[in-house]
Amino acid sequence: MARPDLAKAATLGEAWLMLRTAFRSEGLETADLDARLLTAKLAGVEPHQLATGGDAPLAQDVRDRLLRALHDRLQGMPVHRILGSREFYGLSLGLSPATLEPRPDTETLIDAVLPIIRERVASKGSCSIVDLGIGTGAIGLALLAACPEARCLGIDVSAEAVETARANAKALELDARYQAIQGDWLSGIDARFDLIVSNPPYIPTADLPTLSREVTAYDPLLALDGGADGLDAYRAIASQAGSRLEAGGSVALEIGIGQRDMVTALFLQAGFKAGGVFRDLGGVERVLLFTLPFQPATMVYDF
Repeated sequence: MARPDLAKAATLGEAWLMLRTAFRSEGLETADLDARLLTAKLAGVEPHQLATGGDAPLAQDVRDRLLRALHDRLQGMPVHRILGSREFYGLSLGLSPATLEPRPDTETLIDAVLPIIRERVASKGSCSIVDLGIGTGAIGLALLAACPEARCLGIDVSAEAVETARANAKALELDARYQAIQGDWLSGIDARFDLIVSNPPYIPTADLPTLSREVTAYDPLLALDGGADGLDAYRAIASQAGSRLEAGGSVALEIGIGQRDMVTALFLQAGFKAGGVFRDLGGVERVLLFTLPFQPATMVYDF
């Protein structure tokens, strides 16, 4: 199909309809939503204003932005990559080539651990969190936004991801309670935490070519590749987490489809207790919770 000539669009509404028609013709599954989001965001209006104010004249700078967006979307670039940001748990987070787009499924993890954080705050007045493999910083920043008494250390192997997370923390005015550093999981970390959270790479290497082009072409491989069986990151976290948690601390992890039993076995073997399974909105087992049992104090007797 010939691409629409946005030069013929006199109004914002006409440009919106042209994008929608082009996306539908290319068979994009979310054609209508994509057109609405791109047009509204790039024009600086709310989506509903496309219908109520669609007769507004189309400014040349908006026309240029929409033309670039049209080209990029038809080349397979995801909408939020084009826009440079995505909303997660009510927060707008900037993206970079080194970060995954935070997905709605990961919000399941936030819902799972907020009660734990609030209970910790109620008992000790604060809660220390470490987020492993931070990407945009989505998980840690969402938790800090919901719990003013919490603090979070974010760790990622990618220096660019660390800078992206720092920028998001500053933009959200959460940087006073958020620190991001480059590192390899918990290696070299001496501090102890009340809670460890992570959405690690969990896709088996052999499965990567089966993913959609929107994922393989635009999401960073480091954030996807979980090794031969998809469990490399879980092994590393399970082996390190016990010595980095306060007594009674918890670990919350996002998992892939069908990984519940394998990941659970790794953490039980490492001395953790299974603490719960949480399903996402699609009914998929998405988050596992583990707790570190309190260890009885060692008794010393004088004879």
